Amino acid sequence: MSVVHALSVDVEDWFQVLNMAHVIDRADWARLELRCGDATKRLLDLLAKRDQGATFFFLGWIAERLPRLVEEVAAAGHEVGSHGYDHRVLHDLGRDGFRADLGRTADVLRGITGSAPTAFRACTWSVTKRTPWAIDELLRAGVTVDSSIQPVRHPDYGVVGAPAHAYRLCGEHGELLELPPLTWRVCGRTVPVGGGGYLRLFPLAFLRAGLRQKERLGEPGCLYLHPWEVDPEQPRQALGGLRGFRHYVNLHRTEGKLDRLLQQYRFGSLSAALAQRGASWRAKLPAFRASELLG
Repeated sequence: MSVVHALSVDVEDWFQVLNMAHVIDRADWARLELRCGDATKRLLDLLAKRDQGATFFFLGWIAERLPRLVEEVAAAGHEVGSHGYDHRVLHDLGRDGFRADLGRTADVLRGITGSAPTAFRACTWSVTKRTPWAIDELLRAGVTVDSSIQPVRHPDYGVVGAPAHAYRLCGEHGELLELPPLTWRVCGRTVPVGGGGYLRLFPLAFLRAGLRQKERLGEPGCLYLHPWEVDPEQPRQALGGLRGFRHYVNLHRTEGKLDRLLQQYRFGSLSAALAQRGASWRAKLPAFRASELLG
């Protein structure tokens, strides 16, 4: 049986990326040009052309300002998930702040689509050992599928030793399915290749190798990108050095690289990718207590 991989889009605008926090003040967001609507529609057109599905993780801040965009995503048959309200990392929000943030975003999306989101991705993969309480708050909010844990070592995020495949994550209020972004196991190392800067910087051979590894195991991989990554004409900021290079490298190539992947592999939403093997497969996924994995 062919594997349906998960494709996801974090719907945030060019000025909301964490890389911009030191050059663009949140207080100025409302006066800046919204560009993610047009970029997201280009992604919708590409997915329709290739008959592919995805999960779109919306910031509540964006959804409030572009409700029609949320409606178009849902009408096209894609999954609408939550990316939090205004792109704050969880350890800055704190547990109570995260609970309020989840509720606020769910209210916005419910008001547009008629139902609360059951899929979630944290800003900058910030479900880490600093935020072990996040899983219980997600479960309390009715989230059933999460993709917020990077199983790699990185100065800003990551849980070293976390599974690089789908697994069950258990808390006090039940369990959810965790689908981490795609990695490639090579030469004894776990290399992140699943999207974002990795999609733009690495050759497609790296991503294909990661997807083939998943397919040999009968498991879905998870790719991700952002609307601003298919918008090479966005306003440029003086981010400096390595930060600036990583942020702007190969923006003009993102859409073409994604299209080549769409023509070679099958993609769907996170929920669809995790449902394709049935309840018995999901029940056999390894289970981890959040307090132990993230404690």
